[in-house]
Amino acid sequence: MNRLLLSMISPLLLTTLGLGVGCGPKAVRGGEGTDNPDLDEGAMSTGLDRKDLNDLMKVNIGALMNSPLWGAWRSGGAQPVVAIWPVKNETTEHIDSQLHTLLSDMETELINSGVVAVVSRERQAELIQESNIQQSADFNPAMAAQLGRQIGAQFFVTGKVQAVDERAKGERRVQYTLFMQIMEVETGIVRFQTKSERSKALVR
Repeated sequence: MNRLLLSMISPLLLTTLGLGVGCGPKAVRGGEGTDNPDLDEGAMSTGLDRKDLNDLMKVNIGALMNSPLWGAWRSGGAQPVVAIWPVKNETTEHIDSQLHTLLSDMETELINSGVVAVVSRERQAELIQESNIQQSADFNPAMAAQLGRQIGAQFFVTGKVQAVDERAKGERRVQYTLFMQIMEVETGIVRFQTKSERSKALVR
């Protein structure tokens, strides 16, 4: 009796487990060198993701490297010393982790250019802590001058992210703008400014 019951239950149990496994989400690996190189291309929401910020940053860095300021730096002999200020988030999105990645990507691009010397963000944070300076995403020229002297920076790269959110007839579009500035530490004068834009939408 027990063997008969077990023989009836076992196939049913295996079938049920098989269905459960087959219907569950499947993990996939994406990016260069994988079977899904375009995995990051698709948007999953209207929020800013790593690809959005990387694309926006590359546009701004490209504009900087084609600017008269960059040309002067390139032909000036000694490398100007540049430090990166936190990017201010003026959107309603919780994108702190994405912005930290953005700063690291920006740092990498500037270092690899060979045109400027870049103060390590880790070293910058240590000096800020040692000097009891309160650094926020709001660029304060007076505080920047003090910090610049501490870390030996002649210029700060600053930036901010803004967004315009529109909704109509069940659809949503968010227009993002990433601004970038180069500020001279001693004078607070803006030596370069540019922006890049991206729109994301949810449509029917």
